[in-house]
Amino acid sequence: TTDYSEPHGHLAQVLRVAKASTVPLIARVGGACMAGGMGLMSMCDMAVASSHAVFGLPEVKVGVFPAQVLSVLQHLIPRRKLSEMCLTGEPITAAEALTYGLVNYVDDDVDAKLQWLLERLLDKSPAAIRRGLYTMKKAEAMSFEESMSFTESQIALFTLTEDAKEGQKAFQEKRKPQWVGH
Repeated sequence: TTDYSEPHGHLAQVLRVAKASTVPLIARVGGACMAGGMGLMSMCDMAVASSHAVFGLPEVKVGVFPAQVLSVLQHLIPRRKLSEMCLTGEPITAAEALTYGLVNYVDDDVDAKLQWLLERLLDKSPAAIRRGLYTMKKAEAMSFEESMSFTESQIALFTLTEDAKEGQKAFQEKRKPQWVGH
């Protein structure tokens, strides 16, 4: 139930927490991803879907509209396709979701593809990923000049981490880095 005395709804709060996350979020879509599930999937940094997955915004079929989900979907898929999905309530296939950039990968074995993607992340610097996600998420709402100034300052901070020092040393010594996460 919704407590209308609260200024923020439950889904909105979850979306806000996901937006502020500096831990990579990866969606695994194994079937139907509809309505609020589209919002949750869209807040993730990456998404992997099974080839039989479907995606949709069926709210209009029950007399409402996917208003909050628009906040997170509007930057992921083309405007005209988003309009069609919102106004008709008709779902799209996993192949279409891949074409529109809604998901990174579609595979018959979604778990194997997810594991493959995770392995590509787990050997990277936790500090670089954490600060990098922070930088990406802050910069996306800025104008070009604001983003350039912000990212110039972030570059200097990246180099001050223990992981950056270890990564550069490992590169020079031609060995795998041993990340400490700081």
